[in-house]
Amino acid sequence: MYLAGGTIARSGDVMPAKVAINGYGTIGKRVADAVRRQDDMHLVGVAKMKPNYEARMAVERGYALYATAGDALPKFEKAGLKVHGTLEDLLKEADLVVDCTPEESGYKPTYEKAGVKAIWQGGEDHALTNFSFNAAVNYGDALGVPWVRVPSCNTTGLIRTLYPLDVHFGVEKALAVMVRRATDPPDSKKGPINAIEPELEMPSHHGPDVQSVLPTLNLHTIALKVPTTIMHVHAIAVELKQEVSAGDVIGVWRRTPRVTFVRGADGVTSTAQIMEIARDLSRSRADLYEIAVWQDGVHVVGKTLYYFQAVHQEADVVPENVDAIRAMLKLEKDGRRSIEKTDKSLGIGG
Repeated sequence: MYLAGGTIARSGDVMPAKVAINGYGTIGKRVADAVRRQDDMHLVGVAKMKPNYEARMAVERGYALYATAGDALPKFEKAGLKVHGTLEDLLKEADLVVDCTPEESGYKPTYEKAGVKAIWQGGEDHALTNFSFNAAVNYGDALGVPWVRVPSCNTTGLIRTLYPLDVHFGVEKALAVMVRRATDPPDSKKGPINAIEPELEMPSHHGPDVQSVLPTLNLHTIALKVPTTIMHVHAIAVELKQEVSAGDVIGVWRRTPRVTFVRGADGVTSTAQIMEIARDLSRSRADLYEIAVWQDGVHVVGKTLYYFQAVHQEADVVPENVDAIRAMLKLEKDGRRSIEKTDKSLGIGG
């Protein structure tokens, strides 16, 4: 039963797992809201470095607010924001912390000292945890592990559609050209503003990152950054190991969690219309957790598949974080059931 504020009534004698969030920004605030919607988890608090508007919104949303360091406490007090202590105090209340701080913030020793499990985001290197997580691929391997990394939005988007292709048809090789947004909508400090920036490293870091989850997938990636903030777009060519039709491919994706379809024939010709669909669905923050594939952009020539997909960079990793929590704390041993539970709570596929 849903309660005010998006929480779920809890029943029975089982105590929910205690989850903390360190870093309440683009991803942290969304993971916090998603955790609050789970009946087997309880959000014990969020930690912030600065008493900015996001910290104030966390308090407005009823979250217990903590300062990441003791020397920041006077700043929060001066700003009129009540905090419940420091990050160390928050970790005493938690079974697991989801780290949504900027990359290389260096909190791992703090978590080790506190004896809590931790999840990091895709800005960190795979070597930090030696376990990169995707719920559809390696949920069972994550059961009970202490450290997990959820790969980036682009990596997650590529895994979502390439993994089922490899399972059902076999992937000989794939090339993904990623047109990346310059920054997130609220960030006014980054660019480019009026330029297109190619990533000159070959392959871009996304291909090796996918291979941290799918080590045998033969994938090459090319990336460029453009002046938009709302979504990424991937143009992907896949050489399959067998001949299939576009209908066969679409059928597989229809059975794949967290993949959805849009159609240019319906007027969805750009990421702008996709985000409008998310708004029309009344999603929290207009978040599209699914990867949106243009159905009428799926084409097969011989054994080569071509398709386009859009990735909402603020949202697609959120359900993966929830499933990672559930696996690490052994709240659910079956990955498929965890995915279904998470998706239902977030309105995915409903």
